[in-house]
Amino acid sequence: MPRIIDVIDHPNVAPDELVWREPQGGAGDFRMGSQCIVQESQAAVFVSRGQVLDALGPGAHTLSTANLPILSSLVGLVTGGRNPFTAEVYFVNMKDLPQVPWGTNPPITIYTQVGIGVMQLITNGIAEISIEDPVMFMKKFGVGRPVLRLDDIRDRIQTLLLGEISQILSQQSVQTEQDANAMLSELEGASLALLNEGFQAMGMRIKAFEARPFTRKQISREEALNLIGTKEDFFRMEQYDIMRRAASNEGMAGGLMGAGLGFGLGQQMAGGFGQPQQYPQQQQYPPQQQYPPQQPPAPQAAPPSNNPTTAAEIQALIDSLDMRFANGEISEAAYNRLVEKWEARLRELGGQ
Repeated sequence: MPRIIDVIDHPNVAPDELVWREPQGGAGDFRMGSQCIVQESQAAVFVSRGQVLDALGPGAHTLSTANLPILSSLVGLVTGGRNPFTAEVYFVNMKDLPQVPWGTNPPITIYTQVGIGVMQLITNGIAEISIEDPVMFMKKFGVGRPVLRLDDIRDRIQTLLLGEISQILSQQSVQTEQDANAMLSELEGASLALLNEGFQAMGMRIKAFEARPFTRKQISREEALNLIGTKEDFFRMEQYDIMRRAASNEGMAGGLMGAGLGFGLGQQMAGGFGQPQQYPQQQQYPPQQQYPPQQPPAPQAAPPSNNPTTAAEIQALIDSLDMRFANGEISEAAYNRLVEKWEARLRELGGQ
């Protein structure tokens, strides 16, 4: 006759322990009327034939069909009977697990519309994690293990955490390190629930989250090329970055370059990235004099001057800025700054 377990408990919980099985060697024999003592910050989850069944919270429990309804139905026990049944009892640690370290290994890759089109961010920090749903957690990780410790699922936690952070960065259209760090500040505060969407499916919860500011990993051209894809994509983004930086230049030459004066050349260098402005061709010099002499071609309208001095030239420049901004080729800040400057010059000419 099998040995019936009359009292089962697990009072000595290690700091990094998540789950402890009793009996340690496998399934044991119980009966209705046996005692299960569950400590504070614990849950006792009953498993039979590999199936996760009932869970008991803190307290001293006399096993019965009332507190083990699923198990009772599975083994076909009669209400109030003393029939023995075989099961495993897993004591799940529900305490908070503070100071769980994490880090960006590998770095988080973000595809952007600035720079060369890609950046890799690195950081590290700590998180406070706890098991919120012991039954769901057991189904994911605990069944069949005599003991489960934090190190056993640390990689899974790390992978899930970085995946959630990457998804949030992508959804919020992060373009720079500053954008990413602003998002981190939100995650450490009221937006912590965003991180918990993936962890809830594991029966876990992040209760606190801290991270150092993101820094950008320096990558070579070859690494960037591998991340972006084709060489054409890489060089297009690289040339576009040069022109964007010129647009942010406070000097007139840099500002005009960023506004698109001479931008057609940049478009050609970039392999047609975006929609280049089609300017009329400038006047061509006539070929070497021949006999009889040929008539030189008729002069054509020139693009807006790089150094406009007349009201007409300045107005042409402002019109070209409007088109560049409409095509998304210059930022709103650069557009406003340049238009304000040249409209002021236009007003000055009107007063002369």
